[in-house]
Amino acid sequence: MVDLKSQYEKIKNEVDSGIQEVINNTQFIKGPQIKVFEDNLASYLGVRNVIACANGTDALQIAMMALGLKPGDEIILPVFTYVATAEVIALLGLVPVMVDVDAETFCIDTNLIESKISVRTKAIVPVHLFGQCANMDEVMRIASKHNLFVIEDTAQAIGAKYRVQNSDSRIQNGSSQEPDARCHSAGCIGTVGTTSFFPSKNLGCYGDGGALMTNDDELAKKIRMICNHGQSVQYVHDEIGVNSRLDSIQAAVLNAKLPHLKEYENSRNQAANWYDELLGDNSNLIIPKRNQQSTHVFHQYTLKIVGADRNLVRKKLAEKGIPSMVYYPIELHKQKAFEKYHSVGDTFAVSEQLCQTVLSLPMHTEMTREMVEYVCAALIECLK
Repeated sequence: MVDLKSQYEKIKNEVDSGIQEVINNTQFIKGPQIKVFEDNLASYLGVRNVIACANGTDALQIAMMALGLKPGDEIILPVFTYVATAEVIALLGLVPVMVDVDAETFCIDTNLIESKISVRTKAIVPVHLFGQCANMDEVMRIASKHNLFVIEDTAQAIGAKYRVQNSDSRIQNGSSQEPDARCHSAGCIGTVGTTSFFPSKNLGCYGDGGALMTNDDELAKKIRMICNHGQSVQYVHDEIGVNSRLDSIQAAVLNAKLPHLKEYENSRNQAANWYDELLGDNSNLIIPKRNQQSTHVFHQYTLKIVGADRNLVRKKLAEKGIPSMVYYPIELHKQKAFEKYHSVGDTFAVSEQLCQTVLSLPMHTEMTREMVEYVCAALIECLK
């Protein structure tokens, strides 16, 4: 599914020298590499503040802590997403309120959000799933109308760009360096954005890592304090915080990889285009739909299988030595851990159908035309 070894070999000297520098200066925690990476990523994304942390799940939790959300507050999120999005909401005593997703983009269906808003609703968490942005124009319009926070889950879409269509001032307060002032990076549109640097991510380190992004300087200050035990000065604790740090070696790896992120995005798009070309005419397959307002960085190439048994197809692919994944096989509302948050009568028809039909094919920066052709030929054979 991911070829990290070949990717590493291409940038071995940069990665190795960065790691060796950390070892030489022995500043394994809070070394200078952290600040360098935060500044570099902020510049790349066109956002005022990036605060590194230990992982993407922590980033979501810290965002909600920094916004002052209280137990019982409701947070709206898509039902078709990785568990971490809902997990931190429940962990903080907040209430996850789930919404179905768009059948084509797999991102939150913004037509359903307002029906879920109550007097206890405090935030929306749009997940930029598989590499492209949710409909942020509508998310921000709704948030502005109802005075809600927007926490962007950008774990799968780092580097994606969204071109806003409306004139909501809450969208226009960034520091985008794009030629088009309406073009903003994923994670830099809402109140705060979060991301993950898990090794398989488009920008991945060699362990765990995460970050938060915001154009609000005061919020950034609070986030930084919460990441560091609630302190801005050593042994002076103004907030209840956590211990969530990106270590210096991981920052060194990310500093080596960041200059190649656009190249990685282009490689993934090329592979996606080859998949589209070779699979687009097959009646048993529905290839990924692109949101016209968002670029796609293809963290996953996820299609839908129709008129065939998805699980059987996957088994046949495995027998041919071809990996595939199902993201996600069980909707959040059907997970035992979240049963108590599921209201009787709630239905999520699109997500339930996706859980039965989606299949993600190998997708990484080292994909060649030959590899894609091999996978496609095998997939077509398995559909017969």
